[in-house]
Amino acid sequence: MEIVPKPPSVKGPAEWFIGEVWIDAVARGREPSRINVSAVHFLPGARTAWHSHSLGQTLFVTEGRGLVQSRGDRIVDIRAGDVVFTPNGEEHWHGAAPDHFMTHLSMTEGDARWGVHVTDAEYGGGSG
Repeated sequence: MEIVPKPPSVKGPAEWFIGEVWIDAVARGREPSRINVSAVHFLPGARTAWHSHSLGQTLFVTEGRGLVQSRGDRIVDIRAGDVVFTPNGEEHWHGAAPDHFMTHLSMTEGDARWGVHVTDAEYGGGSG
């Protein structure tokens, strides 16, 4: 058994996020596992850039209210307890609602491919 002390929270990089986002590493897989788990904390209105994952991504919303959208689909509200799965290569974004904080666990294997930032106009479509 190994107990690893919690590392410090890190600010989400500006290349990946709009607004204030903080990340806590939860687990990093050891060979042969490639699982990466992070708790990602979004302040109201903060969101990811458009991105995709080579082996998909699962999100588990732990608190607050957020938004998620796959390219070409409508924006969907997400809340604590919701699970979101995005398949391999599907371009998407996710973040907090305009007036709520949101935290989710991000579970991925493989690499992320980061794209352009989600514009205010794109984000503004999800106030419901």
